[in-house]
Amino acid sequence: MTDPLIPATLAFRDNGTPFSPRHNDIYHSAVGALAQAEYVFLQGNQLPERWQRKRVFTVLETGFGMGINFLATWAAWRADPLRCERLHFVSIEKHPFFPDDLRRAYSVTVADTSIAALGVELADAWPMLVPGTHRLEFDGGRVTLTLLFGDATDLLPTLWLRADAFYLDGFSPSKNPELWTPPVFKSLARLAADEATFSTYTSAGDVKRALLQSGFEYKKVDGFGWKRAMLVGRFAPKWRVRRHEPPSPLAMNERHAVVIGTGLAGCALIERLASRGWQVTSLERHASVARDASGNPAGVFHPMLSRDDSVASRITRAGFLYALQRWNALTRDGHLIARGGDGLLQIGASDDEARTMNDALAGFEYPPDYVTRVSQADAQRLANVPLARGGWLFPQGGWIDPASLCAAQCAAAGDRLERRFGVEVARVERSGDQWIVFDTNGRAITAAPVVIFANAHDAARVAGLRYAPTQSVRGQLTLLPSGSVSPLRMPVIGEGYAVPLPNGVTLTGATYDIDDPDPGERAPGHVENLARVAQMWPSIATSIDADRAAGLSGRVAFRCVASDRLPMIGALADESAAIRDAVALRGAWPLDLPRAQGLYGAFAYGSRGLVWAALGAELIASQLEGEPWPLERPLVEDLDPARFLLHALRRGTAA
Repeated sequence: MTDPLIPATLAFRDNGTPFSPRHNDIYHSAVGALAQAEYVFLQGNQLPERWQRKRVFTVLETGFGMGINFLATWAAWRADPLRCERLHFVSIEKHPFFPDDLRRAYSVTVADTSIAALGVELADAWPMLVPGTHRLEFDGGRVTLTLLFGDATDLLPTLWLRADAFYLDGFSPSKNPELWTPPVFKSLARLAADEATFSTYTSAGDVKRALLQSGFEYKKVDGFGWKRAMLVGRFAPKWRVRRHEPPSPLAMNERHAVVIGTGLAGCALIERLASRGWQVTSLERHASVARDASGNPAGVFHPMLSRDDSVASRITRAGFLYALQRWNALTRDGHLIARGGDGLLQIGASDDEARTMNDALAGFEYPPDYVTRVSQADAQRLANVPLARGGWLFPQGGWIDPASLCAAQCAAAGDRLERRFGVEVARVERSGDQWIVFDTNGRAITAAPVVIFANAHDAARVAGLRYAPTQSVRGQLTLLPSGSVSPLRMPVIGEGYAVPLPNGVTLTGATYDIDDPDPGERAPGHVENLARVAQMWPSIATSIDADRAAGLSGRVAFRCVASDRLPMIGALADESAAIRDAVALRGAWPLDLPRAQGLYGAFAYGSRGLVWAALGAELIASQLEGEPWPLERPLVEDLDPARFLLHALRRGTAA
């Protein structure tokens, strides 16, 4: 008999491989799940006792299901006066529910009203059903749920965390044997903290053998409900474990960081670090925040589509979704952010490109709240202007005033932030366990155990990096006065972009002039911007001809991009030490590289600072604290500031 509370859910596709829809006979009944969670997983892992008085405690679960185990753990954490400061719950789910299904299930199966209320909060925060990593925060960020939508056998090797407890849940071995194989348990052992515990309601022989082979010891105890026995145990390998991973928190006596730069990258770092109790000293060469590219009147935010769901697309998707959560949280806390969230239209560059992309998107089966294909007629109705062709609507996309976002993030940091303006940083120098920061006059201006370079073009130079190739890209914007063109209802992007601002002005742009240092506006740049917009919005050419376009005004700003067009986010390498050991590091992986302890980078965001900055800040904060990463490990390695040094070592050209 099937359980009527278990619906079929969205079938994802990842690189062409379909995720099968949920089958009712795979999952056990939801009835009694809360009592099972408390007995099997909380008591089985000696919780709450084991997390008491710790700064961070991490639970890793192999099957989220309806989230009953998470809700029971969250409720127990709330009820414990000796609870850890921060609880991380990481879970993988191949067949996620829709939020309405979760609400319906909780209303029927959860009698405890306090846990039912947590269930409503979880359902309200439930992410879009797209593959990848989703990070949700509750109780002011002290409880973090990191959900990975996909197959556990594929995703476990991509995690980077230190698990204190394992909830081995999600199907029985007989009905889902691939989840209970030696490779899976080897992945669990790689992620296990010292003395990590586990529990599972199965006691199958294959599971017990795999546990022993992977360094876990177990004992059989009385089961729960219809299960006569279950297993509990701990990670206690009888061999020496090479501890490249899991990561340990950075050893330091004080949580104090210097953040250089107060654009989108720097202000996101300020907010994420302060939320964890860090003291932050921000250094800015200008007289206020958001003065360079982050000072543009507006910027657009949206996911990035690609035919093969490329690395850049996956990173941008994760960043876009996380940024929306952080901005909404800031708004709920009373911080004002000027933004337009009524959607964004992307117009195909050509009919052939539109057909090819539509074929690819049909295979991915993204949900309509992420992206929706629109015809030319629908696009024109949504934008309120005639357009050259159809394209794609991003309902959660839009525009934002970057300066207002930066101000909100700094305000959220409160008294944990010390602001210092008019400071031009020249270099840093190690002294004991501190980094001394010097200005261009050679004066020591501050010191901290952690320094983060979020100063775009100057980052590599000030940090003393030789293997961090970046370019400066001049971008000239054009402002169309109110009434000069038909009013847009939402931003339209494609070959260029057009953004309706609240004052009736339409923002268009932007030029892409590589290594062009000219800070002044140029008439040909305005003509170029209008010509690109006219490829999407043809009638604009009749509203503003080339002669009139040349007389328009705008703004020039400089973006910093890496040679591979991906940002630089994470711990900096000790390049001198790596070059000294170049022969030994010829076949190195990122975890083999010597690092400059306490130095981090968050730069080269190009034109995607709005969608990358919050996720980049959360990644660095997680690395500093030894917390689970908010992004899959292979993607983090693609962002590693040391990736170009690694390439040179592998080629034998590092010197």
